[in-house]
Amino acid sequence: MRRKTRIPPPPLPQRDGVDPVRVRLPFGQEWATVRDHLVARLAAGDGVVDGMLEAGRIVGADGRPVARDAVYEPGMYVWFHRELRTEVRVPFPVEVVYRDEHIVVADKPHFLATTPRGSHVTETALARLRHGLGIPALSAAHRLDLLTAGLVLFTVRPEERGAYQSLFRDRRITKEYEAVARHDPAVALPRTVRSRIVKERGVLAAREVPGEPNAVSRIELLGHHGGRGRYRLLPATGQTHQLRVHMAASGLPILGDPLYPVVTGPRPADDFRRPLQLLARSLEFTDPVTGRDHRFVSGRELEAWSAYEDWDR
Repeated sequence: MRRKTRIPPPPLPQRDGVDPVRVRLPFGQEWATVRDHLVARLAAGDGVVDGMLEAGRIVGADGRPVARDAVYEPGMYVWFHRELRTEVRVPFPVEVVYRDEHIVVADKPHFLATTPRGSHVTETALARLRHGLGIPALSAAHRLDLLTAGLVLFTVRPEERGAYQSLFRDRRITKEYEAVARHDPAVALPRTVRSRIVKERGVLAAREVPGEPNAVSRIELLGHHGGRGRYRLLPATGQTHQLRVHMAASGLPILGDPLYPVVTGPRPADDFRRPLQLLARSLEFTDPVTGRDHRFVSGRELEAWSAYEDWDR
């Protein structure tokens, strides 16, 4: 059995709040050179890896450029910065609600991803905060959907991240959401929805299936006017799109939802109209590192409730 090796620290600095890509050369494979493996593994197009090697943009653990003819060594680490596509700027700020030496709590706008993923890399809350606050080690303790606004908890010290992630895993944090959807007096509220939700890779929408429930949400009506309702949503679990699925299944699809109950066509990247009317309103927990009791509240408002005509324009 091979001993687990310690991952060396990245020899390249972050760029615009984004970490360099780390690749470990696997055991059990035979390649003549590092270059041959990277060409096959990255599938980056003709000449891309060669160009990066010639420019010295792929480095080893010592920070020195990897030679084009460097011999393949199983277990070796290499790093590089990926070429980033120009991303459409999300024209809304990330507000910092709280900051100390252990955590940052941010109020994320609609349309901004929490962490780099897929086509969203620099236009993410994490990248913006790392760059803006000067905290390269900042990490997200959990995530909100790109379309959902509200509070996100970030950790300052990598060695403490697990303690804060355990708050969500062990359900020792109280999360409260708000949503705007149509008002239907025939839907009995408050109600607790329990179902089994599955989300398949490559499929946009999650779905409910028969079986033991893995998703539990409480839905309460806070008020209604103009045919719309304002709802408090209290998730007891954290399945992907859980609140959106449960609201739609209750006959109350959240306004602005492009997936539930019906998947609509993709929207242009620069279309920031009619945001999903779902907000992570508050987080409440006892800090696992300091022992302090925290309660944070988002300062954002759901526009379809406060100014429907502006939202629907």
